[in-house]
Amino acid sequence: MAYRNGDGAVLGGTDSTERLIAYAAPPHFLPISIPAIRPGLDRRWPQSAFPELECVRDRLPPHVIAALEHRAVEIGIGAERVLIASGFMDEDHYVYALARSLGLEYETFDGRDRACCPLTDQRLLLAAEVGLLPLMIDGQEAFVLAPHSARQFIDLVGRYPRARFRLTSLARLNLFIADKGRAAVANEATSALRSRWPRVCAGHSDQRFRAVAAALLALLVGALVASPAILVAVQAMLAVSFLAALGLRLFGSYLAPPLSPTQRISDRELPVYTVIVALYRERKAVAGLIASLRELDYPPEKLDVKLVIEADDLDTWQALADLKLSAPVEIIIAPQELPRTKPKALNAALLFARGAFTVVFDAEDRPERDQLRRAFAMFQANGPELACVQAALTIDNTKDSWLARLFTAEYAAQFDLFLPGLASLRLPLPLGGSSNHFRTAVLHKVGAWDPYNVTEDADLGMRLARFGYRATVIGSTTYEEAPARMGPWLRQRTRWMKGWMQTWTVHMRTPRDLFKELGPTGFMTFQLMVGGNVLAALIHPVLLGSFAYAAVTGYPILSADEPSIALTSLFATSLLAGYVISISLGLRGLARRGLLPHAWALAFVPVHWVLLSLAAWRAIYQLIRDPQGWEKTEHGLAKNSRRVQMRNSSKRDVAVEEREPKLRSAA
Repeated sequence: MAYRNGDGAVLGGTDSTERLIAYAAPPHFLPISIPAIRPGLDRRWPQSAFPELECVRDRLPPHVIAALEHRAVEIGIGAERVLIASGFMDEDHYVYALARSLGLEYETFDGRDRACCPLTDQRLLLAAEVGLLPLMIDGQEAFVLAPHSARQFIDLVGRYPRARFRLTSLARLNLFIADKGRAAVANEATSALRSRWPRVCAGHSDQRFRAVAAALLALLVGALVASPAILVAVQAMLAVSFLAALGLRLFGSYLAPPLSPTQRISDRELPVYTVIVALYRERKAVAGLIASLRELDYPPEKLDVKLVIEADDLDTWQALADLKLSAPVEIIIAPQELPRTKPKALNAALLFARGAFTVVFDAEDRPERDQLRRAFAMFQANGPELACVQAALTIDNTKDSWLARLFTAEYAAQFDLFLPGLASLRLPLPLGGSSNHFRTAVLHKVGAWDPYNVTEDADLGMRLARFGYRATVIGSTTYEEAPARMGPWLRQRTRWMKGWMQTWTVHMRTPRDLFKELGPTGFMTFQLMVGGNVLAALIHPVLLGSFAYAAVTGYPILSADEPSIALTSLFATSLLAGYVISISLGLRGLARRGLLPHAWALAFVPVHWVLLSLAAWRAIYQLIRDPQGWEKTEHGLAKNSRRVQMRNSSKRDVAVEEREPKLRSAA
């Protein structure tokens, strides 16, 4: 019996069997050719609308079985997924019961070593995708299956009674592959992009990074000792570039955002969705994260949650163990090989992703409940060229400090005004670090995340555009925690600046190819967004210092001739325009979020720009000394939460509405 999942893919039927066996059994391994294995009825299952539940019918009350069947029909997925997600039975116990009922053995992988599996490392990794692994057991071949669909497996067993099958759970299969194939997992997570497309990978660019950083330092020193004419020309060019980047941001923020579908998609139409969260030293944040994921308005039977942690992160290990997690949550161990970065961990988890779509969240993220539905609706409303949907990010702990308030205004301008404008023009988007929703197949196609880039989000946004794909935004929000103290803020911004420098350097390795692939408009957008952000921060001290010198001494920085006066005026215009545009966009963004009472923090915009300059020059130093160094931002330190306050306020309003009729009735 065949049925379809929410993505429209056939999960059971006759044509999938040969593909599964042909995948897992290359000619050198399977001694019997596939045509020689004749379908038979030795293990035929009793006729049933839900054969996947026959093995547990005598273990559960009839009303529970009826509820499982009803839910399976309602959302269009196998009833065993409903059983496992509901908590009536975990996957290990269900698969064990299925194996016993079919007269098969349950494979625990205890004592199995790498030599038991004849697949190459590359094909071993693909076994996680199809849930089927050949093993040599007692000198004979056997197929170990972790069925994504029990119904599909029942059909497979009935059609090929002479094949030696064993059953296991998806978690056990993935654990075996991750353990015995850890060299392959590490290689795929760290080197796949570098091997396939070295020209767009930061892993081949350490010397280039150092050269770019040295060139910027040389430019600064050279400007100080150059002739006045050269100095005027260089400073004028920098100021004009600064104004152009501001102009793009201002123009984009006034464009209408892309239209988002409003019709609610039924549970039956929804696909399996993978959620990946990379965790490192997140003991304080994981409980809130899991609670937030459990609140998602998405069928848990169609969720595939991968939490990626580091092997030596014992505190996070313990915090997760205390939560006693079960399906659909699975823990993946990140490879220990360098570099130790978030994108490497994401790549490792992607190898085990089952969803047709994949979203990335951070440990402190609290997405709105319907975000996955809205992202899928946007994918459905567009063609296959739409590869990524970015949700809006907003700061949750706004009241913690003036820095957090400025962060809130900055994010409101970026995600509520600027990025929607760019998306409406179908220009390349510098993605935010989380709440990026992808077509999983496209992620694999473009090489996934660059493990050597410390702002993998901005880099991936540009790479998608170079491969001919498009990104857009949706009007759904994810609440994040911002650093409220200077030290963590500076370390985070230094990493961002360093990553943008890496991204610009990597993609400008072949400027002609970049221009051809992005087109003239996309090429200029890349220069102004990625290069312009860094340039603005780097040259801000030059503009500020030149203007301050003239203001204090009463003379332009060079001499009282016309070019120097014009240059000083240009510096003043650039500074004033930068401050005014930043403040105005911040005000508009805060107004859109209903947060104007916090607008007083925008008075610190000039101080904020000085701090951004400090982060940029600190990034130059790190780019020379440690290009892939990742300064961790600690989470779980917030003292206030706008999200919680809004929910409490909403509950109070509901309570008042419910109480008022009773009071009127009593009166």
